[in-house]
Amino acid sequence: MADVYLEVTDKKVFAACLDWPGWGRFAKTEDDALEALAAYGARYEPIATAAGYSFPASPTFKVVERCPGTSATQFGVPDAHPDADGRAVSRAVATRQKKLLTAAWAAFGAFSATAPASLRKGPRGGGRDRDKMIDHVVGAEAGYGRKIGIKHPQPAITDTEAIAALREDILTVLGRPSDGSALTDNGWTSRYATRRYAWHVLDHLWEMQDRAE
Repeated sequence: MADVYLEVTDKKVFAACLDWPGWGRFAKTEDDALEALAAYGARYEPIATAAGYSFPASPTFKVVERCPGTSATQFGVPDAHPDADGRAVSRAVATRQKKLLTAAWAAFGAFSATAPASLRKGPRGGGRDRDKMIDHVVGAEAGYGRKIGIKHPQPAITDTEAIAALREDILTVLGRPSDGSALTDNGWTSRYATRRYAWHVLDHLWEMQDRAE
């Protein structure tokens, strides 16, 4: 059974597994969010497997915490910080974080390398095409850096060395033990940061997969 927290607003609810960073989904109600989370288990499983972890074939959930969402939550960004994020990060947990985030990046990179440049538009005619989506993902990762105590300018999507250096520094921070406190002044905890990084790249991976069809 996977421990889940719910980030709740009157418009959207975000459900996320605390021990599987990146596995989180939004919906309008708590029940719908949990249903969406379960449905995406099959899409998360390859990430877990690539990282070397066994993933449940039929996941079940235990809601261990509910916390109020923010205006960002209402726009589809997981922004609340459950108390569970303040738990200490052991070396084993840090290694797990590093492996799962690395697997998420690898999956995004592999798919985007073969995806069509022009992606099918969303239901209202919106949505970024492939290169703009890649640029958005890399840019967000550089921006998140200040929340974990690192500083990198946003790399160009063609600058593979700069992207690799950025991600190596991210992994260095998130792949080491922590006492559970914020990683820098007014920053994020290790657990929240890993979940946010992994969720963002996987959310766009799955969007790209859907819109490439």
